[in-house]
Amino acid sequence: MYIYLEEGQVMEESLLKKMEEAAGVLFQQEGVDEERAEISLTLVSLEEIRELNRDYRDVDRETDVLSFPQFEGVEDMPEFGELCLGDVVICLDKVEEQAKEFGHSFERELIYLFVHSLLHLLGYDHMEEGEKQEMRQREEQVMTAIDLNR
Repeated sequence: MYIYLEEGQVMEESLLKKMEEAAGVLFQQEGVDEERAEISLTLVSLEEIRELNRDYRDVDRETDVLSFPQFEGVEDMPEFGELCLGDVVICLDKVEEQAKEFGHSFERELIYLFVHSLLHLLGYDHMEEGEKQEMRQREEQVMTAIDLNR
């Protein structure tokens, strides 16, 4: 699995490793070939995420994370070749704000949002209550498996 950071962006190696670990756990649970998986990751400011949210979702407000999947779900993914799952955009200001609000570490909030976004790339959504519960359960399973539970 490879995470492509937006050109010019850097992240602590330990955070990238934890993201890869989380993705590995999730991909194994979902039957996604981790060896072929690629994800684009962009870290943005409050202003940038608001602009993206407005332009792509018609919601003119800040958010914590946006996901741009390449496929409708796991069943639509090709069996061979590179597996470019899509783009993840995370607002670091929101990560910091929410980590304080929820009383946990920056690392936990960042990885949680990454896992949340990966689930969207795999076809999960949370528009209906049942979908939301299933998605939350999957998120917590991954976070527990990588020792970042609440």
